[in-house]
Amino acid sequence: MADDAKDELHRYLREGREALLWKLDGVGERDARRPLTPTGTNLLGLVKHLAGVEAGYFGEVFARPFPEPLPWTEDDAEPNADMWASAEESRAGVVDLYRRVQEHSDATIAALPLDAPGTVPWWRPESRSVTLRRVLVHVVAETHRHAGHADVVRELVDGAAGLRPSGSNLPDGDAAWWAAHRARLQRVADEAGEGT
Repeated sequence: MADDAKDELHRYLREGREALLWKLDGVGERDARRPLTPTGTNLLGLVKHLAGVEAGYFGEVFARPFPEPLPWTEDDAEPNADMWASAEESRAGVVDLYRRVQEHSDATIAALPLDAPGTVPWWRPESRSVTLRRVLVHVVAETHRHAGHADVVRELVDGAAGLRPSGSNLPDGDAAWWAAHRARLQRVADEAGEGT
C-alpha cells in the first residue's frame, strides 16, 4: 500500500517535470530567458529554480546531498539568483542539470520509505521534522505550481498553450474563436467593474 502511494506521488512529480520541460520545446534562446512578468518570471529560470528545489529537498533534507555545487542556493547568493539563467549558464546546461538533479531525487525516492525522517533546515524550527511523504507532496505541489507559471509564460511568448504537446486540454478553436472568447471575457470583466 505504501509503495502504491509512493509510486503515485512519484508519477505526479514526473508529470510536473515533463510539463515544465516541454514548455521550452521549440522556443529560441531569447524567449526561454525573456522576463515576461513584472517580477521577471521566465521559462529557463523556472527550470533552474526547480533544479535547486529538488536538490535541496531530496538531497540535503535526507542527508543525501546533491554532489554538484549550486551557487544560487547559497546564503550569500544575490536575491532571486535561482529564478534566471546568467549569460554564462547555457540553456542546455540548465536543462541537463535539472535532469541530473531528477536522477538524484529519483534515487532518494527509490531508496527511502515514505515514513523516512528528514530535516528541512530552511523551514521554521517547529516544522523542520518531515517525512519523505511530506516532502514528496510539497515538491509535487511546487513543481506543478511552477509548471502552471510556465504555461502562462509560454502562452505570452508564442501562444502555445495546453497540458502537453501531444494533446491539449483546451477547447478546439481557431484564432478568431479565441479572440471572440477573450473579448467576451473582457466585456464581462468591464461590466463587473462598473459597479465598483
